[in-house]
This record gives sequence, C-alpha cells and structure tokens, in this order.
Amino acid sequence: MSEDLTFKSDELPADRSLVLVDDDKAFLQRLGRAMEARGFEVRMGASVAEGLELMRQKPPAFAVVDLRLEDGSGLDVLAELARLRPDARSIVLTGYGNFATAVSAVKLGAVDYLAKPADADEVTDALLAPSDERAPPPENPMSADRVRWEHIQRVYELCDRNVSETARRLNMHRRTLQRILAKRAPK
Repeated sequence: MSEDLTFKSDELPADRSLVLVDDDKAFLQRLGRAMEARGFEVRMGASVAEGLELMRQKPPAFAVVDLRLEDGSGLDVLAELARLRPDARSIVLTGYGNFATAVSAVKLGAVDYLAKPADADEVTDALLAPSDERAPPPENPMSADRVRWEHIQRVYELCDRNVSETARRLNMHRRTLQRILAKRAPK
C-alpha cells in the first residue's frame, strides 16, 4: 500500500479515499459535499474517537482534520493515520494557528496547515499539490480584520458567550468587546 501519492493538482489518484474530521457539523457537511463533487470518496467524523475509528476501518489516502475537537486534539488522529498509512496526505484545519502545533502537525505528516474557514478549493489544492511544492496562495484570503473577528468569536464561544470572561481572556475592555460583537463580520 505504498503507492506514491504525487500528482498534478488537476488529476486525482486511483485511491481517492478521504476522511474529514471536524466538530463543526455544518462546516463538515458542506466540505464533505464539496469534496465529493471534486471526485473524492468521503467519510466523515465529528470527534477524535470517530476519526480514529475511521482511520482504523480503512486508512484513507487523504485526511483533513480539525486541530481542536471537543474530545481532544486532531493531532491524535493524524498520529494514527501516520502509523497506519505513512504515505497518506493530510491537512490540519484550525482557528487557532500557532507555530508549535504547526510543527507537530508537519512532524506527523501533514502536508499543509490551513486556517478555518478554509474553502474546498484551498483544501483540494493543498491535498493535491506535488510533494516538493506548496499549494498556491488563496485568491481571496481573509482580511486581517476578518481573522481578528473570527478569533474573537471563537474565544467568545469557548467562554460560553460570557462577555466579561471573553474580555478578560483577550485582555480587552468589556465595552470594546461588546461593540465588536454587535457589529457584522468584516469581509
């Protein structure tokens, strides 16, 4: 099972099996449908436990795994995939990018590390990029204001929508945070 998974981005290999693991069910379903439309054979899980089970049932040629899942780290899923199928190509998605986790993901065999919300074209380009080069940069990357807004929203959700706790964790004045939360998302 050590078939070389190096190919051009406009062609799919014979083994098109793809496992998606993300606890954001709406995002998972959208990405799953989009990847099926691009020719992948998609199986999906919403937790570390489901991801590990999918890997053990039939190790896929490709995987897209969220870094932070409700029951643990997506890196555990990548480690299992690397053990079962070292030639698989995987990508880590996260709303929490930092250097240490990016290094860990790459050590476990991830070919790219994308910020959420990544679209299906970015994911496909990263999965199918030749091994010796990176995927091209996105045509319409998120603005710095949008990235900031996404981060604030994520921390707000993790703090169970508690404005005071969110403001404390972000080292921000409570009223400033309330004004940001009241506005629409930047483009």
